[in-house]
Amino acid sequence: MRTERIVLSLLVVLPLAGCSTAGPEQDPVLVKLTQLEARLAKVEATLNSDSMVQLVNTIQTQQEEMRALRGEVESARNDIEGLRSQQRDRYLNLDSRLSVLEGGGPVPRSYSDGGGAAAAAAGAGAAAGAMAAGPSAGSDGELYDASFDLLKDGRYDEAANGFRKLLATWPESSYAGNSQYWIAETLYVKRDFAKALPEFQRVVGSYPRSSKVGDALLKVGFCQYELGRWQEARAALERVVERYPESSAARLASERLDRMRREGH
Repeated sequence: MRTERIVLSLLVVLPLAGCSTAGPEQDPVLVKLTQLEARLAKVEATLNSDSMVQLVNTIQTQQEEMRALRGEVESARNDIEGLRSQQRDRYLNLDSRLSVLEGGGPVPRSYSDGGGAAAAAAGAGAAAGAMAAGPSAGSDGELYDASFDLLKDGRYDEAANGFRKLLATWPESSYAGNSQYWIAETLYVKRDFAKALPEFQRVVGSYPRSSKVGDALLKVGFCQYELGRWQEARAALERVVERYPESSAARLASERLDRMRREGH
């Protein structure tokens, strides 16, 4: 009987001893804390490494480059505005000279009298005088020249008023077709295509014998293009190529048609 009691006691004590030997090493809380400490150590090591420092330096460098690029973009915008203004002036000058070379319509006196810069200065003074005196002063040719000088100076609203006065005072003038064309141009150079379109169409419809009909029809196509009316633009440009095949207007129309094909219009 005594032996049996000893055996039973040992059976009870031994499992308890095994539990106590598992001890704190197997405590899940301590295991989790150990893992977190290891992960924290890795993060701190990464933050202190040279690669992280290089990354910060790279970001700072890129930010400085972006600031410099913004300055360059702003400068480029200013340059573009200046170039656009110069192009408008050159365009008007070139358009009027082409009109003369192609043998159509009246020639502004500043191109025909050989006066050069002096004539241009005198024309500017005459323009101001003509605008102040109104359409009843002088002849239709003088008013046309005065308005055209204002146009070349970039005074588009004043020029348009002068051409309108000419049309109202001398509706049968030989300058009428050209005057209507330049009214349309004062709107086109300001990119007001919706208003310029009917003015160019008026040249084609009301002055069919004017030397500016081909150019006006070209601008009808250009305005329709800018307004996103692809079918109407194509029809107008194809008419220019068909009716004026040897003109500069036909060449420009062909170039725009090629561009429309490339763009899928």
